[in-house]
Amino acid sequence: MSKKAGHQARKRFGQNFLHDPGVIERIVRSINPKAEDIMVEIGPGLGALTEELLAVNPRLHVVELDRDLIPVLRTRFFNYPQLQIHEADALRFDFSQLATDGPLRVVGNLPYNISTPLIFHLLEQSGVVKDMHFMLQKEVVQRMAAGPGDNNYGRLGIMTQYFCQVQPLFEVGPGAFKPSPRVDSAIVRLIPHETLPHPARDLSMLQQVVRTAFNARRKTLRKGLGSLISAEELQTLGINDGLRPENLTLPEYVAIADYLTGNRPQANTANEADHD
Repeated sequence: MSKKAGHQARKRFGQNFLHDPGVIERIVRSINPKAEDIMVEIGPGLGALTEELLAVNPRLHVVELDRDLIPVLRTRFFNYPQLQIHEADALRFDFSQLATDGPLRVVGNLPYNISTPLIFHLLEQSGVVKDMHFMLQKEVVQRMAAGPGDNNYGRLGIMTQYFCQVQPLFEVGPGAFKPSPRVDSAIVRLIPHETLPHPARDLSMLQQVVRTAFNARRKTLRKGLGSLISAEELQTLGINDGLRPENLTLPEYVAIADYLTGNRPQANTANEADHD
């Protein structure tokens, strides 16, 4: 419990409050906020990072789900009348509504239990985002940055790299948090591409192809993607059907999706619960 705020970190919200001044300073230096930026912090918690951001940009937006933390934040930052506190679930929050005067700069110490779906939610709104700086579980950052042939390469990395440049910055140990998590963390910078380098004709089809492939990541493409495309069609595209999903590049996945978009009736592309 924080004696200062009298708030018990809640496991169901995945709360681990950042408190190490050196780590906070390093994060702020990495973000390099400016007074004119439209800054959005997800999950401010007790406001350790919030305080440093407000010192530069008093018009900060924060999105917090835990209603018990709202009065804590309002009390702590009562002398910042331009601070806008949004009591909302970031997984359902429409971030585009904040981008009225320009693109957003999004930061946050994301709860590990929702980090992957939240990243996907933000990627869907990447058109209104200038950059994102997140504290995530180290393994999640490794998956986001991984390339073909890497054991960490999968759906998260492919779809993140479709939308953004991924720049892992530095690692953070468990001692920087209260309570201490059982895993190491890392800071990552995501910069949405101004122009997509490998745009798919149908994004939902690309998502379906990647999801289907990595749901059977230990199988060859001819088996894992057999419900979508034949081995002969893969070969026509210049893709070795004997490879496994982690061996294909993003442009090759886009090529498969574009082929299916032009040659197949679109199958059910409803979102599934799996994320890699």
